[in-house]
Amino acid sequence: MRITELLTKETMILNLEANSKDRVINELSEKLERAGKLQDLNAFKKAIHAREKESTTGIGEGIAIPHAKTAAVKSPAIVFGRSKAGIDYQSLDGQPAHLFFMIAATEGANQTHLEALSRLSSFLMDNEFRKGLLEARTEEEVLQAFDQKEEENADEDEAEETTEVTGKILAVTACPTGIAHTYMAADALKAKASEMGYSVKVETNGSGGVKNRLTDEEIEKAPGIIVAADTKVEMERFKGKKVIEVPVAEAIRKPAVLLKQAANGDAPVYKSSGSYEDQISEKKNERKGKQSAFYKHLMNGVSNMLPLVVGGGILIALSFIFGINAADPDDPSYNAFAAALSTIGGGNAFALMIPVLAGFIAMSIADRPGLAPGLVGGLMASTNGAGFLGGLIAGFLAGYAVLLLKKLFSGLPQSLEGLKPVLLYPLFGIFITGIIMMYVVIEPVGALNTGLENWLSGMGTTNKLLLGLILGGMMAVDMGGPINKAAFTFGIAMIDAGNLTYHAAIMAGGMTPPLGLALATTLFKNRFNKTEREAGKVAYVMGASFITEGAIPFAAADPGRVIPSIIVGSSVAGALTMLFNIALPAPHGGAFVIWSVNNISLTHILLYILAIVIGTIVTALMVGILKKSKPQVQA
Repeated sequence: MRITELLTKETMILNLEANSKDRVINELSEKLERAGKLQDLNAFKKAIHAREKESTTGIGEGIAIPHAKTAAVKSPAIVFGRSKAGIDYQSLDGQPAHLFFMIAATEGANQTHLEALSRLSSFLMDNEFRKGLLEARTEEEVLQAFDQKEEENADEDEAEETTEVTGKILAVTACPTGIAHTYMAADALKAKASEMGYSVKVETNGSGGVKNRLTDEEIEKAPGIIVAADTKVEMERFKGKKVIEVPVAEAIRKPAVLLKQAANGDAPVYKSSGSYEDQISEKKNERKGKQSAFYKHLMNGVSNMLPLVVGGGILIALSFIFGINAADPDDPSYNAFAAALSTIGGGNAFALMIPVLAGFIAMSIADRPGLAPGLVGGLMASTNGAGFLGGLIAGFLAGYAVLLLKKLFSGLPQSLEGLKPVLLYPLFGIFITGIIMMYVVIEPVGALNTGLENWLSGMGTTNKLLLGLILGGMMAVDMGGPINKAAFTFGIAMIDAGNLTYHAAIMAGGMTPPLGLALATTLFKNRFNKTEREAGKVAYVMGASFITEGAIPFAAADPGRVIPSIIVGSSVAGALTMLFNIALPAPHGGAFVIWSVNNISLTHILLYILAIVIGTIVTALMVGILKKSKPQVQA
């Protein structure tokens, strides 16, 4: 398909009226609608703006290529707009844009459409071609320029395949939509390589699939490899090779710099982090401190769930201000606003907690196709008694189910590529996840949850003290790392199950390390240099805000003395909260949510503060005793 089948006289504006980025998008979109190319104008504009939020499509050299691949498009088309005065489009080079090509691709765009769109991106890298478009007086001259360019480049792909490959610089380009930046980056690298006398091969990961794929032989012989991508590409094949990883825009803006680095081998050696299938073993690359796949996926779920937990938990806590039972319509203390707070926080925010956890775990594993099956599996877990643990299982189940589906459907014809994300993955992903959750997971996990809750509820004082000791200490071991997050995740699970005492120990244990070290810099000034004493002032605020990471600078400087001290202090604080039977409904917030403990009981608020203060003092005293005095340097 030629570009002039997508770009017609009916989709050109040679003199744009717009004077801003938003108005350009509106004017070009409305031109597409008038040409009968759109199903839904507003939905198309939203898709265009969503792409702009990822990174500007003003690529520099006076060009902007706003684009979207969406069901809002009736038939693929290109609309061309021109402003000789120039418009500020937030371009990468900071200069005004003059030539605008808005690409509208259907969700199931076929291969010929996508190839035509990729050629457009390539043509625009030619200075003379751009000059011709700026000087064109009529729509016919614009179309003639494209026809002539099509003829000149008819045999380009065949010529490229016959190029000698020995010692060739290799590159991979990819952008989220795979329509414009992918191919412009490729052509920028090829054009600059020709100028510099380098031999180069570029693999493009576009909407139409991988083109010009790099071979094992080429990878083996390459002096360096450039990966210019804003989305995932296959990296495992580059293990042991020198690889430069940059955003796709860097290849458009600085191809010469990247090519010179690759030619000189001036790049780090890529070390495998494993494919998703390999990562199921959950092995960690400890030498580089890399996270396991399991931990990475889990934290993606937890981090996206956390706003719901925090916001919902604090709203529930605020409802207690009006009375312990103020949200209950049958209680004399009933207050309509308190009931609203409780409903929003508990009935809505908390209700989304487990589905979001599962959905984003699945999305981390299988990208966007994993989200819907994960959400459904998480909702099934939360509404059928499987709780937090069921949500975790649902997330991993959905993610790996979709990965399996991707393998199974990889052999389908290219013409069906557009159906995979909108039909095949959601249909079979939700079905597989739902069936396994319904008949295999929910009942045994629900029984396990009930048993765990009964066991925790029946624990004696001594056992609770021990658990508080352990949970508090875990928060200090790696100060925000996997062990800290494991304890924090356990605390959230207990809040979801209605056991609020465990998270109170966890928050106390997380606040104590930075508070203890801050206090140590105040009491034992001669043990710290001036920089550390200044950091201590900040650590007061971080500790009060439940940001355990505030202790990291001190631990990094003197791990042998600091880490044991903060672990002991945090363990003491955690154990004391269990001894005082502190219950905390808010999962985050530190000093700012202490007032909510035990249904706003003044006695328990003071006891909770006392537990944190004692843990803080223990940490400070241990640090002061263990650390040696430092010579004071005059400022």
